Amino acid sequence: MSEKIYNMVDLETIEKLADIVAAKELGEITIADGEKYITVKGKKCLPPMPLAGAPVAASPAVSAAAPAETPAVSQKPAGKSIKAPLVGTFYAAPSPDQPPFVQVGDTVKKGDVVLIIESMKLMNEVTSDVDGVVQEILVKNGDAVEYDQPLMILS
Repeated sequence: MSEKIYNMVDLETIEKLADIVAAKELGEITIADGEKYITVKGKKCLPPMPLAGAPVAASPAVSAAAPAETPAVSQKPAGKSIKAPLVGTFYAAPSPDQPPFVQVGDTVKKGDVVLIIESMKLMNEVTSDVDGVVQEILVKNGDAVEYDQPLMILS
């Protein structure tokens, strides 16, 4: 690590950030002070996605690990998905002693609150942007969620 980084953030802060990334199973965390910033990446950090239309080169490791047969069933869940609008912690209910907002089989109307995502100590209600019936809830209460991660499938 360069001396420049030590002047910006002390080692203790970097270690605390690394602990947070590991404990919350985050892909990465960034802190900024003006134009200075530091990013700590965890094990769940995904490689950058290629731009649309850009050719993707297959690496030998990926080719060797690719399955010999493509499954007939699509991996993408059928139906309309409700995705995480921000990074945080998923909660199915308004508080631990109350029932969940929705369960599998419940009918949801556009604008209904379906879950909460806690981010930076703030509880953010997430509403459905479509009408439908809850087919599947893809995450468990208390799970860390990433931006744009599918959380719920409606039919």
